[in-house]
Amino acid sequence: MKKSLLGLGLLLSVTFVAEAQKKKIDKKFDEKGAISALTYLASDELKGRDPGAPEMALAYDFIAKQLEAAGAKPVPGADGFFQNIPFRLSSPPSKGKVTMGDSTFSQGVNLLVLDGESLSGTYELIDVGFGTPADFEGKDLTGKIAVSSVGAPDKMGPADLFSLGSEKTANAKKQGAIALIERFNIPSIPWPLIVNYLNRAQMGIDNGESSKLPYIWVKDLSNVLPKEIATGNAKSAVLEIEGKTNKLIEGKNVVAWIEGTDKNLKNEFVMLSAHYDHVGIGTPDANGDSIYNGTRDNAVGTVAVMNAAKFFAKNPPKRSVLLALWTAEEKGLLGSRYFAENPLIPLNQIIYNLNIDGAGYNDTSIITVIGLGRTTADDLVSEAVADFGLKAIADPAPEQGLYDRSDNVNFAKEGIPAPTFSLGFTAFDDEINKYYHKAGDHVDSMDLDYVTLYWKSFILAAQNIANTANQPMWVAGDKYEEAGKKLYGDK
Repeated sequence: MKKSLLGLGLLLSVTFVAEAQKKKIDKKFDEKGAISALTYLASDELKGRDPGAPEMALAYDFIAKQLEAAGAKPVPGADGFFQNIPFRLSSPPSKGKVTMGDSTFSQGVNLLVLDGESLSGTYELIDVGFGTPADFEGKDLTGKIAVSSVGAPDKMGPADLFSLGSEKTANAKKQGAIALIERFNIPSIPWPLIVNYLNRAQMGIDNGESSKLPYIWVKDLSNVLPKEIATGNAKSAVLEIEGKTNKLIEGKNVVAWIEGTDKNLKNEFVMLSAHYDHVGIGTPDANGDSIYNGTRDNAVGTVAVMNAAKFFAKNPPKRSVLLALWTAEEKGLLGSRYFAENPLIPLNQIIYNLNIDGAGYNDTSIITVIGLGRTTADDLVSEAVADFGLKAIADPAPEQGLYDRSDNVNFAKEGIPAPTFSLGFTAFDDEINKYYHKAGDHVDSMDLDYVTLYWKSFILAAQNIANTANQPMWVAGDKYEEAGKKLYGDK
């Protein structure tokens, strides 16, 4: 009987605390201010928040001022509330042609010059496998072209292809190579889709001298090129790359932090993140509107993090909170990747990343959590959502590869448990595609009552995680479990 009463008392205590936390968020949440911020970020004045456009300064200055006004503090090592990033905008060449053996590759057809400077001439080809550091080690590539497969045996996601390409060009340059050609041989990703996306100006992180190295993709779905090189039929390549232009641009992540209250746990951080960029100006719609305002993707998420800053600055949890608004997600997860490679907080002190991103919603009774079921903090997120009358569901469209298409993946790869908290959707259907990367994605097309519940449940989920006694980890068997053990130790 005593045990039963004790259990009932504990349950009532937990329920009371949860209800009290919800009421505090309800009371403190500034709905009018949140909608005002959303309206500004998604306004035509910001021209769709393209990372390469001058209007981007309006966005990052506004976010920084909001975080400062909330009471969040600059992160040591940052430039005020900014982490500056050296970006490089590389445009396609006016002429791009590569001849190898009996094959000719042309820009926009079966060849893409992704980065680097113009280069013409005939150069010897050296096959370097997947272009891993071990593949390059000990090879004298002086004046030659390194040829590799895209990605790596266990890294074939879209983000992997670009981040590994950056590593490979650096290693190729180090070994004296004159260019790097990667063979695109992934049949599951349609080549026409790749051409449509990449045969235009591309933004990347400038890596100094290695960024000047011509970086080229050729279509080789049948894996013909390695045989051609091995048999001597393609011993060299004739390059005709002309009219290549590159421009340096400074990008800015917006970062801040709030110190936790527990003398021990405050050395651990829960990172709340969202990307604040969008795709800028595009093809006009039937109404002549060409500004892609990006309310759903991802002004909504940006406002969520800003309002979490407002709440936690006045109601700090036990753990510290790191607030991160990333730039250039739409250009290949670049801002978050730069932070992961150049962290202002040691990554092993960031114990969880609650990322917020999405394409839109088609069900206002749910929150879709991309990665639900993969960490030991799942219940803390689901309970927070339930407290606001909604239901958390896992990714309903795994075929879309959404987990690997948002900023969370750059931290998951490092071992940090990192789901993405998305507006509720049950499928990537017409209702989603109606607004996803479309000019009609305006604030007045949103159900703002639902969005407000979304914002509030995000804050409560973050609070639950920041106050929990046990550090969240990957569930056993997850593909990032080993990375987590390496980062934090085998806890």
